Amino acid sequence: MSYPYDLYKDAKQQLLLTGLYELTLHHTENNAAYRAMLEKSGSQPQNHLLESVPYLPVQLFKLMDLVSVPQENIVKVLTSSGTTGQQVSKIYLDKETAAQQSKALVEVMKPLLGTQRLPMIILDTKSVLKDRRSFSARGAGILGFANFGRQHFYALHDDMSVDWDGLAQFLSKHEGSKILLFGFTYMIWKHVYLEAKQKGIAIDFGDSLLIHGGGWKKLQDEAVDNATFKSELGRVLGIRQIHNYYGMVEQVGSIFAECEHGHLHTPNYADVIVRDPISFAPLPYGQQGLIQVLSLLPKSYPGHSLLTEDLGVIHGEDDCPCGWKGKYFSVAGRIPKAELRGCSDTYAFGQGGREA
Repeated sequence: MSYPYDLYKDAKQQLLLTGLYELTLHHTENNAAYRAMLEKSGSQPQNHLLESVPYLPVQLFKLMDLVSVPQENIVKVLTSSGTTGQQVSKIYLDKETAAQQSKALVEVMKPLLGTQRLPMIILDTKSVLKDRRSFSARGAGILGFANFGRQHFYALHDDMSVDWDGLAQFLSKHEGSKILLFGFTYMIWKHVYLEAKQKGIAIDFGDSLLIHGGGWKKLQDEAVDNATFKSELGRVLGIRQIHNYYGMVEQVGSIFAECEHGHLHTPNYADVIVRDPISFAPLPYGQQGLIQVLSLLPKSYPGHSLLTEDLGVIHGEDDCPCGWKGKYFSVAGRIPKAELRGCSDTYAFGQGGREA
């Protein structure tokens, strides 16, 4: 993989159309359940239009084990985050898919993080990494991003309280160096920012860069938006540079990073389409709808074209002021559950996916 944001629309579309068509054929041939769903919905693999690539609703991975390679080839099982008693998605990775996703993550973040490993603070607890074969979304995210850092320090105790003394020592040890921070949006707000604010703890992370994602729904419920998150973490914790990312365990490795202008970007190997929540028709740029994510990475499971539960808007393509090519977009939040159930049922039972 080369620089991840350098392909203009025509070249990128050709790359994606060819790759996604091949992946759809691969999953059709090697996954009976996927083949049956395509047949029932009347969808056919096509290579002339991105909007015509068949998609699956992400919640399907909570209901079914979807694997497109021999079971003995599976080296890792990822699970989505969910509250106790909730069904979780299970994503099965073989060696090839896991390696591709790790490589893609490195390439996508390189424009923000460079090639040098930085001293790294992980705003989470180490216990989330206990089982190395079966990972939660949190564990997978931490392991993936840990590759960008060195001398890792886990800032939270198992009870989710902050190790303020350990943090202060780490920052003192690396004074004058750029520090990389990583964590999940809601946890950073709840367990680090709020604790520092409530306890009146004075800490300054110095020349620091925070990469964070996930958990926006809970923050939006508390009326905390991206701008508030950035300004408050800068004010209370002294974090200088903050970049959000959008991604999901069902298409892990397909990370959409936020540029300096606050836009999420699609790299060369991935794309987004925004669809009307009722008709599923593709919407023009500037209109809000359900986000469909496309990726050339998932080979061990049919996750290359997924209709998410998230609402978003595509703002443009190839012309973001940051200079990165490709579509750039924002995520508005999650669609209400009642509406969502209707969407997924319609598609899953073959009545709504004709244009997909």
